[in-house]
Amino acid sequence: MDFVSIRVITEDPRRLVAFYEQVTGATATWYTEDFAEVPTPSCTLAIAHQRTMKLFAADAARAGANRSVIIEFRVGDVDAEYRRLAPVVGAVVQEPTTMPWGNRSLLFRDPDGNLVNYFTPVTPAATERFSKRR
Repeated sequence: MDFVSIRVITEDPRRLVAFYEQVTGATATWYTEDFAEVPTPSCTLAIAHQRTMKLFAADAARAGANRSVIIEFRVGDVDAEYRRLAPVVGAVVQEPTTMPWGNRSLLFRDPDGNLVNYFTPVTPAATERFSKRR
């Protein structure tokens, strides 16, 4: 089994896709006016309009209602990304902080309020843990 994507449901896919293109540096592929994918080397961030949920289970997901999932991106230097992203993300939830499990993390919200974590493994154990995943 391969984990290939995570999908975010939104009322404004153009705004959310533009945000993720800016923070990731990736270019989205639009398949319809309601659905786009932002690819990264390891996974894809899919972004879809709320109306696409009618194709699944109409009220199974609600735009902007997430308070339990964090979208995470491993980056080469979280402190450099913090400086680059400061004008884009505005207020951050948590400035770069080294976590007990060995990652240095920056936490902010996307325009829909979803939590985003940029992190860099900084301890030998964390670095080794992530080197085994490729």
